[in-house]
Amino acid sequence: MKTGIFYGSTTGVTQDISERVGKLLNADVMPASDIDKIKDYDLAILATSTWGMGDLQDDWFDPLDKLKTMDLTGKKIALIGVGDQEGFGDTFVDGIGIIYDEIKGKGITLVGKTSTDGYSFSDSKGADDGEFLGLVIDENNQSNLTDERIAAWVEKLK
Repeated sequence: MKTGIFYGSTTGVTQDISERVGKLLNADVMPASDIDKIKDYDLAILATSTWGMGDLQDDWFDPLDKLKTMDLTGKKIALIGVGDQEGFGDTFVDGIGIIYDEIKGKGITLVGKTSTDGYSFSDSKGADDGEFLGLVIDENNQSNLTDERIAAWVEKLK
C-alpha cells in the first residue's frame, strides 16, 4: 500500500513524529502544502498540532480548503494529532477533529483510531466515544510513551 504523510508543523515536533511514522511505514513524508499529491497514495496520513485555544495549525488552512474540493471517495485516511493535554486539556488535539469534520462526508474511510486510555484531558474535538480519531502524541508531558505509541499504531495500520 503506497502511503503518504502530510504534516503541518510550527515547532518541528509534528514533522519529527511524521518522519518517525514514515520511516516505519516506508511512507513519503511531505508538508501539508503538497496535499495535491494525495491522489497518488492508497493511504494518506494527515498530521497536525493544535494551537491557541483549539485552533488548527497554520500550515493546514490552504491545504484543508483544497481537500474540501477534492474527490476523496474510497481514500483511506489516518490522522496524527500532537498536543499538550495538561496545558490545553479542554482543546486537546482539536486539530485532528477539525480536519476530520471537513472531510468525513467525502467518502473516505478513516483508519487508525486509538484509545483515549492513558491520557488526561477534559475535552477534545479529536476524540469520539472513548477513541481518538488517530494517533495522539503529547511530547510535552508523555514523551516517554511516544515510541511505544507510534510502534503500536503503525502495527495497527499494517
